[in-house]
This record gives sequence, structure tokens and C-alpha cells, in this order.
Amino acid sequence: MKHIDVYLTFGGNCAEAMTFYQKCLGGELYMQTVGESPIAAQCPAGMKDQIMHSSLTKDGLLLLMASDMIGPGGLVNGNSVTLSISCKSEEEINHLFSVLSAGGKIIDPLKLQFWGALFGVLNDRFGVKWMLLFDKTQQN
Repeated sequence: MKHIDVYLTFGGNCAEAMTFYQKCLGGELYMQTVGESPIAAQCPAGMKDQIMHSSLTKDGLLLLMASDMIGPGGLVNGNSVTLSISCKSEEEINHLFSVLSAGGKIIDPLKLQFWGALFGVLNDRFGVKWMLLFDKTQQN
């Protein structure tokens, strides 16, 4: 396996969530609404402003993909996906933990763990769970 891509589903606030993540993580954000897509005529008029597909990329890497397109089973927000970020520095993990937790809930504050890493867990204001890790033993 080369990599795993993260795809999030939101219930009508995908544009707001992805804009927030872009502000937190940086990068370039692409969004296509249902109304801009080839299936626009097949969807109810109320869906035209919902996000069909979005992606956030940085330095040529895909960070996140997301949509407002909910399957027949409905949306269970935030409990089936945890995003894990391995940070490059203590400064980076402190910054990301601060901006991602704004308006959300800290589950496990950043602290040095027994395995030598700075680690913390939070739910952001959209209900998405994040784990952040900076492995101090791997510093160059």
C-alpha cells in the first residue's frame, strides 16, 4: 500500500469545514459544488450549493478530501474517522493543536508520553477527532 487518503463527509457545512482546515494546515483548497457538476440536473435544487467534492493539497501532497454527499445510511458525524498528524517540530505541534482545538474540545492535552512523543487528542468544532504526534526521539 502506498498511502491512505482521508475523505470526510459533512452534512451541509463542508465548505466551512474545509476552509477552516485550510486556515489551520495551509495549502490550496479546491471545491466543486453539486450545481457546478455534471450531475446538477439530476439533483434537487436545494443541493446545488452543497459540495460535491473538495480537496486540500500542500507541497504537492493530498491532505484531505471531503464532500456534503451523504449516502442512504445518513451521516454519523465525527465518530468513524480520526485524523492523525505526525508533526515535524514541537513548534508545529503546538500551533496545530491550538488552531484545530479552537471552538472544539480537548480530549487529551498535549503531553510527553512514555514512548518519547509529544501527543494530544482533540475534537474540532466540526466534531472531527484529531491525534497529533511529535516524536522527540526522531529529531534530526
